[in-house]
Amino acid sequence: MGTSLHPPQLVTGSRTLYLVWVPEDPDGVAELVPAGLTPADDRSCYINQYVVEGDAQTSASDGDDAFGSYSLTYLGVNLSGLDTEAGVPGRWWTDYHNSSEPMIRYAREHGVPAGARGETTLDLDGDRLVATTSVEGRPIIRTTARLAIGTPQRVTGQLRYITSRGGEFVSGRYAYVADIAEEFAVESFEFLDKEHPTYRLRPAQPLQVTFGFYSPAMSFVYPGGEGPLGSEHGS
Repeated sequence: MGTSLHPPQLVTGSRTLYLVWVPEDPDGVAELVPAGLTPADDRSCYINQYVVEGDAQTSASDGDDAFGSYSLTYLGVNLSGLDTEAGVPGRWWTDYHNSSEPMIRYAREHGVPAGARGETTLDLDGDRLVATTSVEGRPIIRTTARLAIGTPQRVTGQLRYITSRGGEFVSGRYAYVADIAEEFAVESFEFLDKEHPTYRLRPAQPLQVTFGFYSPAMSFVYPGGEGPLGSEHGS
């Protein structure tokens, strides 16, 4: 079953935790990147754990294909040679677990490797944030951070994700606007299930987080512009 939705779709006001880290098994991570693409030199990986709490926070809010309120965790591998103009690395998806069936269908039609339905929670108690990703009722990833919203910093730009459709690589640009917490520090980042495929991307010990933020309000298009890799859009 497909979807009647056309890109781009707008998502607003998501609570978002985003990290980049150095993996424990860099060679194993490199093997997740298909021929034709090159992993970043440090084999760094990324994760986005986020929650959209209201049906009206997306442009797809009516009909059978409405995203509804949903939660999502996706992760993958940073790439070399495909940076955005602002120097943000292009990224390859390896895992994607969404709570919304319509959004799963939409993502798959755009080449995203949407797997089993998942649930993500972001629990903020005072200055302590715990983000937990579960798939089929099993917790698989847990992030714990300390933060202070303070005076949020406004950040804008584009993220670039590479997918594969019909044997061709496609470059997608995901424009975003976010207000990020003034203070943010990761205390722990745990991959909880050795049998789950995401365990391949588990972090090195001691933990080496090279980038990260928490946003109480992030908005983005999904996807924005798309084009074949190597074209004017996706060069």
